[in-house]
Amino acid sequence: KVAAVPFHMWTPDVYEGSPTPITAYMSVAAKVGGFAALFRLMIVGLSGFSLNEGVDPAAWQSAIQVIAALTLILGNFVALSQTNIKRMLAYSSIAHAGYILMAVAAVGSAGLTPNIVNTAAQAGLVYLLAYAFTNLGAFAVVLALENKDGTGTELSDFNGLYNSRPMLALAMAVFMFSLTGIPLTAGFMGKWLVFSAAVQAGLIPLAIIGVLTSVISAFYYVRVIVNMFLLTDDAGSPATGETAGVRYAVYASMAGVLIVGIAVPFVTNLVSMVSLV
Repeated sequence: KVAAVPFHMWTPDVYEGSPTPITAYMSVAAKVGGFAALFRLMIVGLSGFSLNEGVDPAAWQSAIQVIAALTLILGNFVALSQTNIKRMLAYSSIAHAGYILMAVAAVGSAGLTPNIVNTAAQAGLVYLLAYAFTNLGAFAVVLALENKDGTGTELSDFNGLYNSRPMLALAMAVFMFSLTGIPLTAGFMGKWLVFSAAVQAGLIPLAIIGVLTSVISAFYYVRVIVNMFLLTDDAGSPATGETAGVRYAVYASMAGVLIVGIAVPFVTNLVSMVSLV
């Protein structure tokens, strides 16, 4: 469900071929549910075992570190070559699974104090919240531009979007900045907390991989912004799916991205209460 390497192979084809609302649901609800169960397993399940019972929590943590690193590398590098926005967001979703797995690995690190474990869990929850708002918004913009026959999802279809649909272009730019991890967005807050938790847990190599792959991700996210604002499309964008409901979803998601990115104390306190539950 979380689409981590090597269990990711279904994701690109399913995301591209499914109706966009279904794709948005799979990219957010399924992933959030899967990671919630994984965090629960690491905090409550594995912590109760010992080597004498045949379970080594440290081995699980090491395995998750390797999976996280592979997921970060594959997701971000393959996304660079994509020309379809839904397929690009599919590999982006795989990459973001790697960032959340960093928090899972930090939670499962042996010998950590409860405070560090709680910090890692909170970082993972904030990242999930940021990811949910950002991905829902991005797919809402895709839905607004998609034609009834499923076309309109190529990156070239976003050319000159600012000229024809400026609010959609601005919202999509916010979502791309958030996925990149630009300050004042939810994505930046999530990545900052996850990287900090990984460093506190002693996962320095994994944190370095996370930072480097974040830099790589900027190339394919910024490409969308360049298409919308700097390129032109003589045919214009029909935006056939831009209904009132879709617009509300775009604006609500954009508000969530900015609130999570700016109202840091409020969000962390809220997530702290949730993690305690």
